[in-house]
Amino acid sequence: MSAVELTARAPATGEQRWLCGWGRTARSCCRVIPARDVQDVVEGLARGATPAAGVIARGAGRSYGDAAQNDGGAVLDMTGWDRILSVDTETRLVTAQAGATIAALLARLAADRLTLPVVPGTRHVTLGGAIASDIHGKNHHRDGGMARHVVALSLCTPAGGCVEVSPEADPELFYGTFGGMGLTGVVLQATVQAEPLASPWVAADVDRTEGLDETLELMAGEERHRYSVAWLDLLAEGSKMGRAVVSQADPLAAGCAPPVQGGVSRRRNAYPGSLLRGPAVEVPSGVPAGLLHPMGVRAFNAAHWRMTPRRQRGRPLALVPYFFPLDGVGDWNRLYGPGGLVQYQFVVPSGQETTLVRCFELMRSRRLPVYLAVFKRFGAEFGGPLSFPLRGWTLAVDVPAAAPGLRSALDELDEVVAGCGGRVYLSKDARLRREALEAMYPQLDGFNALRDRVDPGGVLRSDLARRLGLCRAAR
Repeated sequence: MSAVELTARAPATGEQRWLCGWGRTARSCCRVIPARDVQDVVEGLARGATPAAGVIARGAGRSYGDAAQNDGGAVLDMTGWDRILSVDTETRLVTAQAGATIAALLARLAADRLTLPVVPGTRHVTLGGAIASDIHGKNHHRDGGMARHVVALSLCTPAGGCVEVSPEADPELFYGTFGGMGLTGVVLQATVQAEPLASPWVAADVDRTEGLDETLELMAGEERHRYSVAWLDLLAEGSKMGRAVVSQADPLAAGCAPPVQGGVSRRRNAYPGSLLRGPAVEVPSGVPAGLLHPMGVRAFNAAHWRMTPRRQRGRPLALVPYFFPLDGVGDWNRLYGPGGLVQYQFVVPSGQETTLVRCFELMRSRRLPVYLAVFKRFGAEFGGPLSFPLRGWTLAVDVPAAAPGLRSALDELDEVVAGCGGRVYLSKDARLRREALEAMYPQLDGFNALRDRVDPGGVLRSDLARRLGLCRAAR
């Protein structure tokens, strides 16, 4: 991208707003500036250089913690920067601005029978946020994360202005941006390698396990499917703790889609229209604390487990509900009440299954009210110094933020995870301690050196960066 020539116009001043992540915890007051064009980004970075201010980019606000907010400083709202610029059907390359959502990209690509090779658990994430978090999906063991499929980035950095980077042009900055939580520059646009869309369906093999041992044994088997995920019941008592519904799936071959039948659910799941359709139900604001309770969630989990067939093969499932199951409930995070929720996601390396079981036992012994637990396998590590995935096992659990003893229990889990070479996902984090970060991410010094090069004045700041010492002002 060529140098930006600033025009004579009033800069976007923005407005003061209270912001939080999807977990609805750790709120902070920020000056939110809508980014209308590149000039707004350049000017925002320039103004962020003032003492104790700083600036960070924000997309859809779907990271769970405090990564996209900046208490007392500025936040660049990139959601209006959402154009899909080009789709090349021969090279299968799609170029889009940072504010384009995964849903919009998938819908546009579907017109040319293409799709994205990696998607997260919600379609409402923006492209810029997906890059900053180096998102992964149910197929990481096969296809890796976002960093494997982006071929070029346009960034605006405090030191270098607007630059184009790729694996060939400044690979350190390119890969450091994946998982870098917006601290290496503001993503303006990206070019992603798409792939053919075989079908808007998957064929899933579904198994129901009786307890944790059986779940781990099934998940540890040879991976023959492209997608693999397990829903775990961590509120079940005794030997039933860790019972699961395991889904392993592959794209359904073209021409093998199930026949269209009547019914609202089938019409709602029609692809690609379902990508841009609103949720089936909406959780209203003002949900009281305590609406979700361990006893009620335990009963729901038991019913869900019993209703799942013990063994089912080749079950056709529509893409949207399969990839994005929680998107069917609008603002589902409100169910946790005004106190919000903490999603704690960690990964432990392959060969550390004993440590993994220890983590499960710790959660049980500390009686954490885990209302949702998702378990997956990761493939090889790839990406920048703060990229989360590494070959092994990852578990994401949702817990009410007000749960008694939660902080001390998670601190203890941090020690166990770090002690075996594992780490916590920063995109989900709102409470990790600085010393734990240093133990979990061995390439942290390299990331700090990159930050010093592209942002020597510490202009790019966020609540997460200050908490964890990831910006100059906090080091």
